[in-house]
Amino acid sequence: MSAPIRVLICDDQALIRTGFATIIDAQPDLEVVGECEDRRAAVDLAGRLNPDIVVMDVRMPVLDGIEATRLLAGAGVARPVKVLVVTTFNLDEYVNEALRAGASGFLLKDAPAAQLLNGIRTVATGEALLAPEVTRRLVGRYAARIRPAESAAADTGLTPRELEVLRLIANGLSNGEIAATLVISPETVKTYVSRILTKLGLRDRVQSVVHAYRSGLVT
Repeated sequence: MSAPIRVLICDDQALIRTGFATIIDAQPDLEVVGECEDRRAAVDLAGRLNPDIVVMDVRMPVLDGIEATRLLAGAGVARPVKVLVVTTFNLDEYVNEALRAGASGFLLKDAPAAQLLNGIRTVATGEALLAPEVTRRLVGRYAARIRPAESAAADTGLTPRELEVLRLIANGLSNGEIAATLVISPETVKTYVSRILTKLGLRDRVQSVVHAYRSGLVT
């Protein structure tokens, strides 16, 4: 058996931390390695505990959540940790800033337990870091904010097929949906995604979505 996914929970509400921990620890493939109530502690604990993913509330005391995400997963971090941001409908304004800071995914705070578990697994594997519906609702909603006012598709060095795949990713399609749309195998889609990330110097699918909007590849 492979080692369980190591999860650090950061939320200033003890009841939520306990609830998340209970749900996560009940899964054989997941393990809570630590809990904390502010983002400064999250940065410190992440350095000591080496979790695979940090489930972090957007708004807590001591350190701004966007800055904490940048310290954990931003450009130039020697040992980046995937961050799953927990948000609520009235905190959507943080989406753009958190994406640019390095967040790997988003989860609504009132999501069912199954979505929490699926979100953790999805972010940890790196295959589809934002669920399609989250991509459409959050990233799509803030496309105008992410994309420059007068943007044009940059010379990305991608082939026409890779550009097509990138646009489908940015529109919220999963690998399976992309495969069905283009009538190719899921394995081929994974190959295209890997090439896209490598050519653009991006870390994950979230960054590819932001790149597509900012460069004007998606309108």
